[in-house]
Amino acid sequence: MSLSSSRTSSTSPNNVLVQDYTATERHIDDAEAPFPQPARGGLHRGLSARQVQMIAIAGTIGTGLFLGTGRSLSQGGPASMLICYGIVGFIVYVTLLLLGEMATQYPVAGSFNAYATRFFSPSYGFALSWNYWFNDAVSVASDLTAAQLVLQFWTTSHTWVISLLFWVFLVSVNASHVKAYGELEYWLSFLKVATIVIFIIVGILVNVGVNESHTFIGTHNWHIPGAPFVGGFGGFAKVFVTASFAFGGTESLGITAGETKNPSRNMPKVVKFVFWRILLFYVLSIILIGLNVPWDYPNLSNKSTTTSPFTIVFTQAGSPIAASFMNTVILTSVLSAGNHALFAGTRVLYGLSVVDPNPHAPRIFARTTKGGVPLYALLATSSVSVLCLGSSYIGNGKLWGWLQNIVGVSNQIAWLSIGLASWRFRKAWIKQGRSLNEIKFRASWTWPWGPYFVIIAVIALILIQGWSSIFPVFSPVDFVSFYVEIPVMIVMYLSWVLVKNIVVPIPAPAFLDLLNESTPLIPHDAGAPHHHSRVYDIVDIQTIDLYSDEYPDDPVDAVEDETKETRFQLFWKLYNMLA
Repeated sequence: MSLSSSRTSSTSPNNVLVQDYTATERHIDDAEAPFPQPARGGLHRGLSARQVQMIAIAGTIGTGLFLGTGRSLSQGGPASMLICYGIVGFIVYVTLLLLGEMATQYPVAGSFNAYATRFFSPSYGFALSWNYWFNDAVSVASDLTAAQLVLQFWTTSHTWVISLLFWVFLVSVNASHVKAYGELEYWLSFLKVATIVIFIIVGILVNVGVNESHTFIGTHNWHIPGAPFVGGFGGFAKVFVTASFAFGGTESLGITAGETKNPSRNMPKVVKFVFWRILLFYVLSIILIGLNVPWDYPNLSNKSTTTSPFTIVFTQAGSPIAASFMNTVILTSVLSAGNHALFAGTRVLYGLSVVDPNPHAPRIFARTTKGGVPLYALLATSSVSVLCLGSSYIGNGKLWGWLQNIVGVSNQIAWLSIGLASWRFRKAWIKQGRSLNEIKFRASWTWPWGPYFVIIAVIALILIQGWSSIFPVFSPVDFVSFYVEIPVMIVMYLSWVLVKNIVVPIPAPAFLDLLNESTPLIPHDAGAPHHHSRVYDIVDIQTIDLYSDEYPDDPVDAVEDETKETRFQLFWKLYNMLA
């Protein structure tokens, strides 16, 4: 792997002309408008590199790992779980690199939603942004429902109370300054990471015989009836959406770019460090869960409840106190995941409301407090959490499973969109003749195949994972939970196209050479005055402005970083090594 980064300034002789042209033509359409800019004081860059790294970890190591692995194990077995999580993990890794290139170059509020709007299609960006906001809002409801499942380890009465208390706490934290959110996430993430390390050690000991029965487990649970592949191909395919739910959140590190100090330096560090830590935790944890916990363990995952495999392993160690401690940590991880989803959803809705000149959401959501908190966007996002109260009628385990499917597919749509945006971004960069050395962070080994791999692989996941809802018996409810977001995305996309009166005759199809980064998606008419093709509202890469909103490297930031590293050189070396 060769990752190259450059600190070359983005200034060019044409920069002023480009900016002046954009300023005069901004009223034409929002396709070429700058990325969302702050309103009424806007967001504050109050998150440090330390906090951003932990935020990305916190968004991924949560209910998907602590509870979702139990559902994956019961539905697909240990082998399916390990293979599916490995496949999805690699897809997410490449996606993260593609996002890192754009987020470092253009660190703005809205992240990949803004990139899809600018580099691919404003109408698609509109549909994607609302889809991802709904994803985050439903994620909060999913995490609050998961809190009820975790609480059932101790009691089954009035579990909805924990959801209500967590909701009040999360809204209160997110209504304060962004630094409060960042610091809370940092320490909750630190607790989760430490707990996973302890779990890995305990899991190894339990497997080799330090358990209640004092027997060597080894690979026994891979050979029990039904294992290692449970449910055949349908069970295998089901795990993909659960794995997508678990890995969801890594892409939100781009959302934090708009509030990250010195993004040119910190975003590449986050991209390079975070995922390998996440992958390490997931792989080791999944291997130990598959070895120690049988797929048919009582109440591992059913309509009424879901038990965390982490708690089961500590119970096997023969320590009820340790099992309760683990369950408590899982409860805090649920709180952390909900905190992260609420933060991300609030920022996405804020980004929708500040699109210029035609906002994609009511302008009221652009209003921020003196501390830089979009309060109205926060209240709107948190209001969707009332879904968690439906668990009393549907069943905690069943409702959480449906919400997990919806969020998992939404995560996949987000990764697909990052691939599409990266594809168009790279084509525009080369087509307009800009040097690759001007890209502040470039994953060179993913050129040119990276975006195409992500697009094809994610589409395959979306189509395959719903197999079990169709065969051998069609399940309407499960089918809807797997695929409901696809028609919703299409309807929202076409609605925005129609609203903007962009329905015109389709030209003769042209051959698209996907292996050539400079091949345009739509044949370009040099005399056309518009910035994007009117056909399907696809952005024209030959005229899009690649200079607006590039983050100018601040010498003060560089001096501060150098001073900090000089003063605490040994400390930072130890920190990075441990990280």
